[in-house]
Amino acid sequence: MKRRAFVSCLSGILAGSILTFWRLASSADAMLAVKRIGAGTGYVFETLYMEHWLSPGHPESPMRLAAIRDKMEDTGLVNDVVKVRPLDNVHSHLLRVHDEAHIASIRARYGKTHIVAMHAVAGALAAVTEVCEGRLRNAFCAVRPPGHHAANTGKEEGFCFYNTVAVAARYAQAVHGINKVLIIDWDYHHGNATEAVFYDDPTVLYFSTHDYHAYPGTGDPRRKGAGPGYGYNINVHLDCGATDADIVSAFDQRLLPAADVFEPDLVLISAGFDSRKDDLLGCFDVTDDGYVAITQRAMDIAGRHCRGRLVSVLEGGYNLDGLASSVAAHVETLLTYSTDR
Repeated sequence: MKRRAFVSCLSGILAGSILTFWRLASSADAMLAVKRIGAGTGYVFETLYMEHWLSPGHPESPMRLAAIRDKMEDTGLVNDVVKVRPLDNVHSHLLRVHDEAHIASIRARYGKTHIVAMHAVAGALAAVTEVCEGRLRNAFCAVRPPGHHAANTGKEEGFCFYNTVAVAARYAQAVHGINKVLIIDWDYHHGNATEAVFYDDPTVLYFSTHDYHAYPGTGDPRRKGAGPGYGYNINVHLDCGATDADIVSAFDQRLLPAADVFEPDLVLISAGFDSRKDDLLGCFDVTDDGYVAITQRAMDIAGRHCRGRLVSVLEGGYNLDGLASSVAAHVETLLTYSTDR
């Protein structure tokens, strides 16, 4: 009886120890999970992106990325993000949007810029891979040159050479099995080339806020898509002087209801910060608070429909201080905003 009691007591002690160990392990796992979520924002930045010049004094200059780099370092945000390295050899993925003639012409006309622009695409595709495979919740790609005006013309269009976000959408679908992609374009200028790629495609919902009267003169709100893609193209014109309230209202009234019906599997952002007040090439009055608000709405959509999967890619933004400040606000929101409410 004494031996049986001893064994019973020992068994109880072991069971309690195992339960305590399991609880501690679970707690540790939970802490690691929180850490992963907290550090779950990827960041693409390469010094190569600063080796492209259009002309001396041009507003789309390497100083744009230098300003972002310095702000990320000064705020400490660079220590909170996860560095993402661009993919190798993305030529075949580029062909999902651009034809060989366009690529050959860009290579011949612009030399080093072709390499830089290809590398920008490679950075965005790497971010898409990390997010789609679940290693990161979201990502911001500080890349240049921008891309949403790049069509198959064989030349630069609106500072753009290859349409990074359009290629990223097609890459996500072809390589990662993503079915439906939402592209949010909040650049001051309409992404005419992105619209053209997906105009008759019901698997991509393109939403753009912009000044219809600015370059390139496209983005008529009456253009809603064609054929099976009708209704999947949403253009929202905002007047010069548009404020935080104006752009947030466009998101609340036009984007959120459409996105909830569409139910995307991935959210991509053409993140143009030339919608910010005092930009050299825009006339909106959006502030950092406005960018925080629309970033939160994009994240809410991703949180509801695709486990938070979101990749943001830099487009415009030409007031260096304003660009850097808004990017920092955007990245901090990606890092810290919780959609679990």
